[in-house]
Amino acid sequence: MNILVLGSGGREHTFAWKIAQSDHCNKLFVAPGNSGTSAIATNLNVGVTDFEAIKMAVLDHNINLMVVGPEDPLVQGIHDFFLNDVELKHVSVIGPQKDAAELEGSKEFAKEFMMRHNIPTAAYQSFTKDNVVEGYKFLETLNPPYVLKADGLAAGKGVLILKDLDEAKLELKKMLVDAKFGTASAKVVIEEFLDGIELSCFVLTDGKNYKILPTAKDYKRIGEGDTGLNTGGMGAVSPVPFATKDFLGKIEDRIVKPTVEGLAKDNLPYKGFIFIGLIKVGDEPKVIEYNVRMGDPETEVVLPRLKTDLVKIFDAISKQTLSDIELEIDERAATTVMLVSGGYPEAYEKGKEIFGLENVKDSIVFHAGAKEQEGKIVTSGGRVMAVTSYGNTYQEAIKKSYQSINHLCFDKMNYRKDIGFDL
Repeated sequence: MNILVLGSGGREHTFAWKIAQSDHCNKLFVAPGNSGTSAIATNLNVGVTDFEAIKMAVLDHNINLMVVGPEDPLVQGIHDFFLNDVELKHVSVIGPQKDAAELEGSKEFAKEFMMRHNIPTAAYQSFTKDNVVEGYKFLETLNPPYVLKADGLAAGKGVLILKDLDEAKLELKKMLVDAKFGTASAKVVIEEFLDGIELSCFVLTDGKNYKILPTAKDYKRIGEGDTGLNTGGMGAVSPVPFATKDFLGKIEDRIVKPTVEGLAKDNLPYKGFIFIGLIKVGDEPKVIEYNVRMGDPETEVVLPRLKTDLVKIFDAISKQTLSDIELEIDERAATTVMLVSGGYPEAYEKGKEIFGLENVKDSIVFHAGAKEQEGKIVTSGGRVMAVTSYGNTYQEAIKKSYQSINHLCFDKMNYRKDIGFDL
């Protein structure tokens, strides 16, 4: 098959790395890709939401299968665009259709879905600028900390957790009335704070059948000890040590099964990844959020542990024969540490040359915000590279990642030195 991966981050480099290992892959393209994908695939200068340009690329390169990395094109209906186009409808798309992608596109939609299908989650109410005063009153009924979520897509930055009631009211006003996150916060979901430890569960579904991928835990905040501003993710660990067999059974029975069955009941066509953000409260799993694609940097630890041919899995999803596939998982742990630009997640500089890549031997370096420029690899984003390692334990894997990082440098390079600290 000729395969196109849509996206430009570490997640997409990992997809390309895994797909390139398959005997079923003939030619591999990534749009727009990065300096990592260009070494194993052909990068195409096409934006992920430029549907007409994507169509031209698919036809020009005779693409049979497209894997959608980021959420934006899914929420905007890329899968439907293919299905409704005579020239494209034969192409298999990995990613849900628009109506199902609302699970990530709208926090309120996701909450209503969970309530409808009895999926455990935090109590909530949603508000607009028209009833902001009622929002203040609802906040007064909750115990701190207060959780405010922009309803729409806000690039992972639309969730605020605040300890002070007055500050929560002020931020609610900023989101609803002052459009702090633009149209994404035209509606805000306020929910009770769940106290526990977070993890991610990744599910593959063809709309009827499902397979559960290895669990992972990522680290969102910029600072050691989970302090400072939220980021797109500073590192990840797989498997999650506290996810016992009994606990994983609860996740499958109470969350995964009712989610997949709920999608079918609600007539929400879904072929792709469901990323379920969970929290372990006591011994009980509850859903924090759904995403309709793989996480980043969790992909960089989950896919390296998957031994089964990824293209065979994608083909089975397209044909709704996922139940015929047996997933083979590497027993070793995998960890990743994200190298980021100085100043990230606030203002940062780009174009810094990255040195030492050729010296990394014991880890896999997945490029994210990096590009090739005049024969050099330079930074082009906030999260620059993910350094992934295997180990018999997660501690051993983390140690390897940090040893590999010692070979790498670019101006103002920053990373967390405590990934896995809370395990």
